[in-house]
Amino acid sequence: MTDTVTNWAGNITYTAKELLRPHSTAALRALVADSSRVRVLGSGHSFNEIAEPGTEGVLLSLAALPPEVDVDTAARTVRVGGGVRYAELTRLVHARGLALPNMASLPHISVAGSVATGTHGSGVGNGSLASVVREVELVTADGSTVTVTRGEERFGGAVTSLGALGVVTALTLDLEPAYEVEQHVFTELPLAGLDTAAFETVMSAAYSVSLFTDWREPGFRQVWLKRRTDRPLPDFPYAAPAAEKMHPVPGMPAVNCTEQFGVPGPWHERLPHFRAEFVPSSGAELQSEYLMPREHALDALRALDAIRETVAPVLQTCEVRTVAADEQWLSPAYGRDTVAAHFTWIEDTAAVLPVVRRLEEALDAFDARPHWGKVFTTPAAVLRERYPRVGDFGALVKSLDPQGKFTNAFVRGVLAG
Repeated sequence: MTDTVTNWAGNITYTAKELLRPHSTAALRALVADSSRVRVLGSGHSFNEIAEPGTEGVLLSLAALPPEVDVDTAARTVRVGGGVRYAELTRLVHARGLALPNMASLPHISVAGSVATGTHGSGVGNGSLASVVREVELVTADGSTVTVTRGEERFGGAVTSLGALGVVTALTLDLEPAYEVEQHVFTELPLAGLDTAAFETVMSAAYSVSLFTDWREPGFRQVWLKRRTDRPLPDFPYAAPAAEKMHPVPGMPAVNCTEQFGVPGPWHERLPHFRAEFVPSSGAELQSEYLMPREHALDALRALDAIRETVAPVLQTCEVRTVAADEQWLSPAYGRDTVAAHFTWIEDTAAVLPVVRRLEEALDAFDARPHWGKVFTTPAAVLRERYPRVGDFGALVKSLDPQGKFTNAFVRGVLAG
C-alpha cells in the first residue's frame, strides 16, 4: 500500500498490498473474484489482527458503497448496507418511528463489523447486537451472492463470523417501536456489600446497567442506569446519585457523553455512552474484554479485585455489563447468560500484555471467552474448548470458502486449535 493504514487505536499497521474502496456492489464482486486473499476493514475499532489479510492479500473498505438503509415500517425491519455505521442507521430508523432494542457504547462503529465480532450493549434481558439479525447477505469467494436467513441450519454461524465467510454487503435487522430512555449516574458502589442476590438486583435495576471502576480501590466508582421511560423508575439505594456529569474514564470531558441526570431522550441518544457528534477519545488506548457465565459474576469480580494492584497501573477504566444468551455459534454469549468485564488500557502494548496474561490466569476458572476484536492472549486450543460449535463453524467456512480466501492467520488459529 502506498499509504500507511492503521486501526483506530494505531496499535495495528496493516501490511496488505492494497486498500480497495469499491463504489458499487458490482465492483466489489469483481474485486473479490479477482483477489487471492481478502479481509474487510470496518470502522477499524478492533485492537488485534483480525482484519489483517497479510502482504499478499487486499484490504477492502466498504465506506464508499452507497449507504443503504431501507426501513420497512410494516414488517418492522431494516436492511442496512455493509459499510453503514450505527450513528447513520439509528437516526434514520428513529425518524420512521422505530428502534433497535440495544446499542453498544459507541455509535461510531460499523453495523456489520460489530455483529461479526460479537459486540454487545448491556442489560440482563438484552442479547448481543447480532441477536436482532434476521438475514445476512454475503459476497463469497467467486464473487457470487449468498443469503442466509434465520431458521436455516447454518444461520448460527453466518452472522458472528469473524469475516471468514465472505464480504457482508447487507444485513436485515428486527426493529421495535421507538422509545425514550433516561440516564441516571451513581457513584461509589462497594464490592464488599454485594452478594449474588444484590448483584442481580443491581444489574436488573434498569434496562441497561454499566458499572465502572479503575480498580485502584475495591468496588465501583460509577454506576450508569439507562431506564426506558415506559418501564418503572428504579429504586437504587446501593450508591449515591452523581453530583456532576461523569465520563467513564477519569479526567475525560463529560461533554463527550450522552445526556445524564434523568433527562429523557430518544433511545439512540441514550443507550450509547458517547455522543455521535464527538470522537469518544483520542484513540490512545488498548482494549480487552472477557465474557463469562453470569452465575460466576461475583467470584470473577473478586478474582479481579485480588489482582487490582497489578491491573490498576495500566488501566484507564473497567466496565462490567450483562448480556443475555444468544445462539450465534461464535458469540461470546453463546448459550449462556453472560457477565462481561471490559478493560480500557493505556496505550503501551509492552506494559499491557503481561497484565492481560495475568488477568486471563485470574479468570481462567470462569470459562472466560475474549471479545474477538480486543487484545487477548488466550491460546487457540483453549478457545476451541470454550466455543462448543467452533467445529461446525469450521465446516461452514470450508463449504462457503473452500480455498480460504477470507481466512487469515487470526482465523486459521481459531479454527486449527
